Amino acid sequence: MRYPDGGGLTPAARAKREQVRLEAAGLFAAGMSPPEVARKLRVSRKSAYVWHQAWRTAGAAALVSKGPGGQQCRLNAAQVERLEAALDAGPAVWGWIEDQRWTLARVTVLVGRLFHVSYTPRGISYLLHRLGWSPQVPSAAPPNATKSRSPPG
Repeated sequence: MRYPDGGGLTPAARAKREQVRLEAAGLFAAGMSPPEVARKLRVSRKSAYVWHQAWRTAGAAALVSKGPGGQQCRLNAAQVERLEAALDAGPAVWGWIEDQRWTLARVTVLVGRLFHVSYTPRGISYLLHRLGWSPQVPSAAPPNATKSRSPPG
């Protein structure tokens, strides 16, 4: 399933889904079958059976939300702020004088230099997207993974 930029469910949407699962737990405890629960709560039978199995194994606690998915960012807030300042300064400041484009490879090296943290280029692309940077391809150059700050808005 794809979510809008920012990824995942909002805390309110996550709480709403958790409430449905906990309601299902109450219905299972009252003796209702998974197909009946699916009809009553207007969810798929598959979900009802998965919830029923989890409920039988560990009770209602198994249906509580585990929070947002995905990995934690390896950089803390101060490091992210420092990275943004480094990116705003431009590649020439960091030794790339051939052109003034940030590539995923360059940002990966920069993060390693600044914070001694290893990221893959794909991981860097997720990090940059979260920071508001987007891929930009110059019109006169062949397509590659360049980065520049997208306009606000």
